[in-house]
Amino acid sequence: MIPMKLEKVAEIVDGTFVGNAQGLEKEACGLESDSRRVKKGDIFAAIVGERVDGHDFIEQAFEMGAVCCFAQKDTPVKKNQYIIRVKSVVKAMLDLAAYYIKLLDVPVIAVTGSVGKTTTKDMIASILEQKYTVLKTAGNYNTNIGMPLMIAQLTKEHDVAVLEMGMNSFGEIYNLSMVAKPIIAVITNIGVAHIEMLGSRDGILKAKCEVFDGMNEEGIAILNADNDKLQTLEGKISQKIIWYGIENKREIYAENIKNNGVESICCTIYTPKGCFDVTIAVAGEHMVMNALAATAAALEMGLSLKQIQKGIADFVPTKMRMNIIKTQNGFTLINDVYNANPVSMKSSIDVLAQAEGRKVAILGFMGELGEKEKQMHKQVGEYVGEKQIDMLISIGDMAQYYDEGAREKGTKEIHHFESQQAFWQKGISLLKKGDTILLKASRSRQFEKTVEKLQGVN
Repeated sequence: MIPMKLEKVAEIVDGTFVGNAQGLEKEACGLESDSRRVKKGDIFAAIVGERVDGHDFIEQAFEMGAVCCFAQKDTPVKKNQYIIRVKSVVKAMLDLAAYYIKLLDVPVIAVTGSVGKTTTKDMIASILEQKYTVLKTAGNYNTNIGMPLMIAQLTKEHDVAVLEMGMNSFGEIYNLSMVAKPIIAVITNIGVAHIEMLGSRDGILKAKCEVFDGMNEEGIAILNADNDKLQTLEGKISQKIIWYGIENKREIYAENIKNNGVESICCTIYTPKGCFDVTIAVAGEHMVMNALAATAAALEMGLSLKQIQKGIADFVPTKMRMNIIKTQNGFTLINDVYNANPVSMKSSIDVLAQAEGRKVAILGFMGELGEKEKQMHKQVGEYVGEKQIDMLISIGDMAQYYDEGAREKGTKEIHHFESQQAFWQKGISLLKKGDTILLKASRSRQFEKTVEKLQGVN
């Protein structure tokens, strides 16, 4: 962050400065919400969370070098310590981010959607890096807390920011869009993730469309032409729409799609400026869709087809998202444990189905599915059977419904374990050298622990 005087910071966030007057001239050069990661000169944001209250760590933040703290509770200060007291620490973070991104005037590409937003964000960044200096959302910093932390990392050297926008409820993407003011917004699809909070896919569509609220009418919407809910937006938003798809061949589309086992996928991408062949180093037709969205965004940012082709070819997925791991004991692991919902589950099963040799799916709980969670777990199980996966290993809550669906569709070998620990103790022996093994569950289940176990099995 460009150094900014605390007096100016207090003005931006409409806060009350607490401390001696000399502190107003001190400069902040960063923003952090985790006291363990505070660096000298940072503002520490003392967020009141469900389990942890950041106000309890203010002293630790000062010891780590914080120049001041955002606080919404009365907090005593020692000599040469400074507090900016605000009504809401999270709102203060958003207000500071909105000011800062306007100050730097960095164009923003926003990416949201029920599935594929992280991979699409990473692929857009990989392409844009062929021409620009890019800041992209790291990890899960796609919330009203995470995005301000990312924006604070912008410098004068950055040409563009690619920011992922996530949400659990109405209003969250609105806040992020009003802060970032994107010039391009990508919506990858409307599925069923978060349906528990939003009630229906129409509710999810409404929440995702909040991304347009911070855009002016000259902005560009890049939308999945194959998604039934996004198709309904034609003629209903003020921004220009660029459509991409596989089934619906409009402005940006793909043909000649060829799977190369679980390693990669090839296709020809067609655009209004010409076409090119490309190999994507991650398998699955959904990766082609991500590449099409990224191509559309890159064209709007002035990249050539040659630059786009190279950017897609150079793409490396985020850790725990369709990573292929060859273990010393002869397993091929498809590590896709970062998160899960019915759409992404089926896409990952599609990839597993391309494998040679015995195919094993190790599946865990999918969260935030609401009243239809049993039905949705069963449908994924049915898909396992339809794709003729050789063995299903289900672990934990709701996983018995995978078993039910797979059994009805003809899967012969099905094993259920109540926990990952139970699988480690009794189930690993079911696996054989040469197996290709998909591991996938919601983030809360931390299936990366099982990935690590399988990597270490002798």
